[in-house]
Amino acid sequence: MKKYLITSREFYTDTPAVFRSILHEQFAKHLPDYALYRDKSNPNYEVQAAHFVEVTKQFEGIKSFIHRDASLAKKLDATGVHLTSTQFNEIESAKELGLEVIISTHTKEEALKAQELGADAITYSPIFASPNKGEPKGVEELEEVLKFSKIKVFALGGIVTKEHIETIKKTKAYGFASIRCFY
Repeated sequence: MKKYLITSREFYTDTPAVFRSILHEQFAKHLPDYALYRDKSNPNYEVQAAHFVEVTKQFEGIKSFIHRDASLAKKLDATGVHLTSTQFNEIESAKELGLEVIISTHTKEEALKAQELGADAITYSPIFASPNKGEPKGVEELEEVLKFSKIKVFALGGIVTKEHIETIKKTKAYGFASIRCFY
C-alpha cells in the first residue's frame, strides 16, 4: 500500500530552515511514496514549494506534488500537481505540461469525472472523521468507488492510527494519504 504524506503549516511551519529539517526528518522516518506540499496561507508559497521539491529529490522514490498550481509544479520540476475538487477543468492542461495529476474527490460522481478527464489518481475523502471535513464517507463507500475506478485511489481523511491503515489495507485502495499520520 502506497503512502502519501501531505504537509500542513500547523506541523511543518513556514520558516524555510525549520520546514526543511522537519520535512527531511519525516521523510526519513516514514519513507512515503508520494508527498504533497500544501500550505494555503504561506505568503512565500513558491519559495517554500521550491524547498519542498529540493528535499524530496534527496530521497529516491518519493514523488513530489504541488497543491493547486500546475505551472509552479512544472517550473519546480515536481512530479505532479494535486488539484482541488474545484479544478477539474485544469486536468487536461496539467497533463499537457507532462505532470502526473491527482485530484481531490468527495463523491462517486467526482471520482468518475476525474477518471474520465484523465487524472492519474484521486484522493477520496473523508473516510474517517477529520476536523472540519464533514461527515465521514466510511470504508463501505470507499469500496464502492474502488469497484469502478480504473485509476489509483488514495483513501484520505482521519487516517491517523495503525488500525485505520490496516482497515484501508483490506480494501483495494492504491494507498492512503494523511497529514497527521506522518507527523
